[in-house]
Amino acid sequence: MTEALAAQQIRFIARLGAAMGAAHYPVTLIRQMLDRASSAYGVHNDFIALPNYVQVVGPTGAHGTIVEAAHLDNELRFAQMFPLAKLVRRAMHGEVRADDGEAELDRVLALPSRFPRWVAVVGYGVQSAGLALVLEPTPLNLLVATGLGFMVGLFHVAVQRAGMLQHLLPAVCAFAVSAICIVGAHRLGLEHVNLRALIPPLAMFLPGAAITLAVVELTARDVISGSSRLLAGFVQLAQLAFGILIATQFLGADSTALSSDTVNKIGPWAPWVGVAVYAIGVLLFLAPPWTFLPWLMAICYTAFAAQYLGGAVLGSYASGFCGGLVLTVSALAISRRRGAPPTITLILPGFWLLVPGSMGLIGVTELFGADGDSAFPATVISMISVALGLQAGLVLWQLLRLRGVGAAQRVAR
Repeated sequence: MTEALAAQQIRFIARLGAAMGAAHYPVTLIRQMLDRASSAYGVHNDFIALPNYVQVVGPTGAHGTIVEAAHLDNELRFAQMFPLAKLVRRAMHGEVRADDGEAELDRVLALPSRFPRWVAVVGYGVQSAGLALVLEPTPLNLLVATGLGFMVGLFHVAVQRAGMLQHLLPAVCAFAVSAICIVGAHRLGLEHVNLRALIPPLAMFLPGAAITLAVVELTARDVISGSSRLLAGFVQLAQLAFGILIATQFLGADSTALSSDTVNKIGPWAPWVGVAVYAIGVLLFLAPPWTFLPWLMAICYTAFAAQYLGGAVLGSYASGFCGGLVLTVSALAISRRRGAPPTITLILPGFWLLVPGSMGLIGVTELFGADGDSAFPATVISMISVALGLQAGLVLWQLLRLRGVGAAQRVAR
């Protein structure tokens, strides 16, 4: 193999790893996949993988050691994860040349959204309505969550090309949503604003998946990556809590104006319908292929049912563990079927639906004054519960695969 070809392969592997990081792959999985891709190309490489940076060090040749680094400033859109996963799979098996792989990666990164922007706004409103049915099924909350979801979706679309303004969006949206809810509650003569009523329109800012990945990486001894994700997740939670608390102070509302009590005035069936509404909203907002909808419905109902049953049998903290475990095993099993979507695209929507991700906002807000001294540790334990469920699902899947391989070998003998 010539040095020019080796350099091209190393550059492609580095860029592929950076794209995987931008698509929320844990760094442990990035290194494993890049190692398999390097072996498929017949090149021995060393890797440094961080959430937003990948460096690949190749073998020393006549002109020195080949070093390639890559990073992406922005996260990949959900719809871009589908062709990226196919490219990763081909690279791991050495089925794509490095130059063709880079060209395909360029096409993935330049892939336009399938829908116009107004569809994303409508989709986020529908998604917010679905979460309202799951978290706080009351007619008033359903109406408010849908309207505020449209507003937040509009804000999100408006600042996508506004550079630094994107970093202020969580606090601005939290302030706007909280202020509207507080003023509306005062006009309607309501005694308090339920914190669960604020969550559906702010769901896109809840870093439940990021914090879960951080715990996974920390337990895998990827300390730098895990710590950076964990810190970024809690900073985003703090931004949301800051926006809510500034709204309460600006409008003269005290801490008793916020409550986290669960209310259901529609019926026990409402959360189950909400899961379907949420899935349709995700399809419109994130714009994956239409063929993804049946798989999305299946994984959302699987995660929600596991969480519901786990909470009913084992308690609230175990519900996150059960949801994460069943979600992971189900996603891995589904992704092995012909024509099924990649695992990462199945896991992420399930994470966004699990309650512990939403509990984070309640916990941080209560910690800063809304009647709940133990809310913050409860939130941390809940998110760790989901992360441990994820890891348990991965371990269980590996054990099942090894058992299946062993059984096949015994039959062959």
